Amino acid sequence: MLFFIEVLIGGLLAGVMYSLVALGFVLIYKASGVLNFAQGSMVLFAALSFVSILAMGVPFWLALLLTLAIMVLLGVVIEKVVLRPLVNQPQITLFMATIGLSILIEALGQMIWGSQVHGLDLGINDIPFNFYGVFISQFDLFAAGCAAVLVAGLSLFFHKTKIGRALRAVADDHQAAMSVGIPLKHVWTVVWAAAGFVALVAGLLWGSRLGVQFALTLVVLKALPVLILGGFTSILGAIVGGLIIGATEKLAEVFIGPYFGGGIENWFPYALALVFLLIRPDGLFGEKHIERV
Repeated sequence: MLFFIEVLIGGLLAGVMYSLVALGFVLIYKASGVLNFAQGSMVLFAALSFVSILAMGVPFWLALLLTLAIMVLLGVVIEKVVLRPLVNQPQITLFMATIGLSILIEALGQMIWGSQVHGLDLGINDIPFNFYGVFISQFDLFAAGCAAVLVAGLSLFFHKTKIGRALRAVADDHQAAMSVGIPLKHVWTVVWAAAGFVALVAGLLWGSRLGVQFALTLVVLKALPVLILGGFTSILGAIVGGLIIGATEKLAEVFIGPYFGGGIENWFPYALALVFLLIRPDGLFGEKHIERV
């Protein structure tokens, strides 16, 4: 039983890392309806920028602030230059634009910062500690704490600020929001800037775990099952979906994997997402879309 609990907790904490990437998707999709496939490249660019600025001898907190400024600026430029001219275009056009944007951001990162692999040490001790016989990773606990603070901050922002309420109105109905004087373009700019900030947090944590390398962009693929389970428009759904994916993939690998020769945690989340698409295509917390045909 202790081993089961240890695997479960490890999976839940790992799922929080997936949720951090999924949050960037949710913010943009919720406000603009765009599935931003470039979110993984933004995570990479954030981690690469931070570690490269650190390598110049810049103090940690100053490097963090500079990288935050870079990511906010990147998000604003993407919205103004790439996506604003494509407003009211078909969804497939916007999706293809974000795929091209993903390649462009990767090339830009390589051109500015180089393509070498970097290690990233956030000063977090990753030695597991014993909690009543259950070994828990300190790094995973730190990541979970960061995710909790981020989600709480985003929730307060959406519900307690004027801009946050405008974002919710835009998410519900673009045309109605514009009719009451909400500047749609300004709202989208704020959303992309917030997505840049979320990419920074995810980039630092994933870069610390896997190293800052271009394979980091593949993390975005693991966020897709999280979005399918939780729903593309729910911040809470991104967290719950991440916890479900993290827990089930670890439990499946340990207890079911031996019957399949092992290695099933790489594809099990996608199989689970496929089942959800057949049963509940809008996700656990997603909004149901009813269209008249």
